[in-house]
Amino acid sequence: MIPSKKNAVLVDGVVLNGPTTDAKAGEKFVEEACRLIMEEVVLKATDVNEKVCEWRPPEQLKQLLDLEMRDSGEPPHRLLELCRDVIRYSVKTNHPRFFNQLYAGLDYYSLVARFMTEALNPSVYTYEVSPVFLLVEEAVLKKMIEFIGWKEGDGIFNPGGSVSNMYAMNLARYKYCPDIKEKGLSGSPRLILFTSAECHYSMKKAASFLGIGTENVCFVETDGRGKMIPEELEKQVWQARKEGAAPFLVCATSGTTVLGAFDPLDEIADICERHGLWLHVDASWGGSALMSRKHRKLLHGIHRADSVAWNPHKMLMAGIQCCALLVKDKSDLLKKCYCAKASYLFQQDKFYDVSYDTGDKSIQCSRRPDAFKFWMTWKALGTSGLEERVNRALALSRYLVDEIKKREGFKLLLEPEYANICFWYIPPSLREMEEGPEFWAKLNLVAPAIKERMVKKGSLMLGYQPHRGKVNFFRQVVISPQVSREDMDFLLDEIDLLGKDM
Repeated sequence: MIPSKKNAVLVDGVVLNGPTTDAKAGEKFVEEACRLIMEEVVLKATDVNEKVCEWRPPEQLKQLLDLEMRDSGEPPHRLLELCRDVIRYSVKTNHPRFFNQLYAGLDYYSLVARFMTEALNPSVYTYEVSPVFLLVEEAVLKKMIEFIGWKEGDGIFNPGGSVSNMYAMNLARYKYCPDIKEKGLSGSPRLILFTSAECHYSMKKAASFLGIGTENVCFVETDGRGKMIPEELEKQVWQARKEGAAPFLVCATSGTTVLGAFDPLDEIADICERHGLWLHVDASWGGSALMSRKHRKLLHGIHRADSVAWNPHKMLMAGIQCCALLVKDKSDLLKKCYCAKASYLFQQDKFYDVSYDTGDKSIQCSRRPDAFKFWMTWKALGTSGLEERVNRALALSRYLVDEIKKREGFKLLLEPEYANICFWYIPPSLREMEEGPEFWAKLNLVAPAIKERMVKKGSLMLGYQPHRGKVNFFRQVVISPQVSREDMDFLLDEIDLLGKDM
C-alpha cells in the first residue's frame, strides 16, 4: 500500500513532516569515509615504509586543517578532504615504530568492535538499552577475576587507569568510614594512604579530587630497581598511627610507568593484613602479564589484593580506552559506595532481573561498552593468542636489551624485568669524557635533541625523560605484535644516525 501524503505541519516555523536528514547522502559519506580509513590507516599507516608522523608546528597545522566552524555546512567532498588531512597529520600509533607510550599497534578485531559500538552508540547502564554489552562486560570481568586468582569478585570498566585508581581509593575510604558518603569530610579523621615513590601520578590527583589531600599521600621509598621497600612501608604506617592519623589504604604498583617495576605484593599484603589496610594494586600496565604462564610470576601475590586496576588497552591492545577496576568483595560494596538510586533509570519494578542494571556501580551515567573490544579480541585470539602476544613482546624486549649491550654508545640504566627498556645514547663526542657533572649535563641534552630530529623526520617515535636524579634517557616500550626484530635493529641504528654528530 502506498501511504497517503499528508499536509505539512508547521510548529514554530519548523516543518515537522518526515525526516530532514538526507539518508542517501549520509550513507554514501560513511561508505567513502570507511574506504579512506581502510586505505590510509589500516593499510598505509601500518607500513614501516611510511612515516610515523607528518610533523607540523601548531600555528602551521591550524592553517593546514582549516579548523573554523562556519554558518553553512561543508559539502561531502570537502569533508572527505578534511578527513584525509586529519589522518595525514595525526601520529600513527599503529605504526610498528611508534614506541612513545604504553599503548601501540592495531588489533583488527578490537577495531571492528569499535566500529560496531560507534555505530550502535550504546550506553552501558541498564539491561533494557544495552543487553548484549552488559552481558559481555559481565563475562569479561568474570574471566579477568579468574586470572587474578579470586574465586569471585566484582568490577566495572571505566575511562582509564587513573579513574580506576580513584575508584579504588574512594572504595577503600568508604569501607573504612562509610559515613563519609552522606556526612562528608567534616567529621572524618585524618586519613592517610601509602604508595610507592614510583607510583603513577594519578594517586596524587585522586587524593586531591577526593578531598583526602596530597599531603596525606605517603610515598614509600623504593630500591634500586624501583620496587617498594616493605620495611619502609611498615615504618611509615607505624609513624602515621603515632601521629594520630588513620591509615586506610596501600597502593602497590605492578608495572611502574617508567622503569616497569613490580612491587613485592606478598610482603606488602602481609603488612596490610597486620594493620587492617585495604590493598589496591595498580596493574594498569603490568596486569597483562597475568595472561602469560611464563611471566605471571611478576605479579605473585596479587590474589591477596582487595582491588586491582588492569588496562587491556595497553599490552593486550584492546584499543583506547579499555580499563577495568576489579574488586574482591562480593557484597555489592561497589554499588553501596556509588549508588544514587535514580528512579528514572533503576526502577525496581521492571519486567526483567534488575540485577543486570549495573549502572549504579559507576560514578558515570553514560558509559561506553569498552569491555566489548577486549571480548572481541579474546574471542578471536583465545587465551593462548593473548599469552603469545605478551610472550613475544617480552622476548623482543630481551633481544633489544642484548643488542644495546653489544653496541658502542648505548648504556642501560638497569636490567628490565618487563617491556620498559631504559637507556642512554652517548654520542661520540662524550664517549671519552669522564662521568662527572659536565658529562651528565651534556648527556641530558642528547635525548631531547634526538627526539626532535626523529619526530621531524617521521622515522620513529620514542619517549624520553629524566627520573629520580638520572638525566634524560630513552624509554622504549615493546607492545605491538606488528613489531619485528628488524624494528629493534632499526631503532638503535636510527638513534645512532641521528645523534652521531652531537
